[in-house]
Amino acid sequence: MNQTILIVDDEARLRDMLRVYLAQEGYRVVEAGNGREALYVARVEKPDLIILDLMMPEVGGLDFVRLYQREAETPVIMLTAKVDDEDKIVGLELGADDYITKPFNVRELVARVRSVLRRSLKQPVEADILRVGAITLDRGAHTVTIAGRLVDLTPSEFAILATLMAAPGHVFSRLDLLDRIAGDAYEGYERTIDSHIRNLRLKIEDDPRHPIYIETVYGMGYRCSSGV
Repeated sequence: MNQTILIVDDEARLRDMLRVYLAQEGYRVVEAGNGREALYVARVEKPDLIILDLMMPEVGGLDFVRLYQREAETPVIMLTAKVDDEDKIVGLELGADDYITKPFNVRELVARVRSVLRRSLKQPVEADILRVGAITLDRGAHTVTIAGRLVDLTPSEFAILATLMAAPGHVFSRLDLLDRIAGDAYEGYERTIDSHIRNLRLKIEDDPRHPIYIETVYGMGYRCSSGV
């Protein structure tokens, strides 16, 4: 069965154009004109990927992501005419997998669709339960506990911590970590990793100024201590 792509945009002509190009590539395409309609279509059609406009009436793109990501981990490529870096970061923080600014080259968008779908299909065999010191991370339940205490992490913080815990002692550069959580979507935003690491340390370290779990390797990146 062909992979299904949901296009969510209030511009009918744009939806029509994207539908034609994507159909030519062999994708099955469904559409919605706003975020509210998109919630219904997504729940019924169970798309493999969502192309989502940020600025829409009724329920906007960011609100749609907040609502729908509670129900499914469907890859999302966000479209917008806005170029504010903060909007990009908020969208990615909420779980978007890629981001493209209008106007865009349709062939580039199709290439990004292929790339995001390839990443979503790559499911390496990884342990569901990771433990380092007092920290237990459960991929299946998407939970983190420290000595039995539940810790609330954002999706990006969870992805970074899972990456580090899966390879104690291995040094990951900022770009390595960015690729693990968002691929090309975070291009140019390596320093956002520093912010995530600071927030993680505040949540999991007894003394964030002297961390024992997430170590900084100066000039290289970060690693999860193998000596905890």
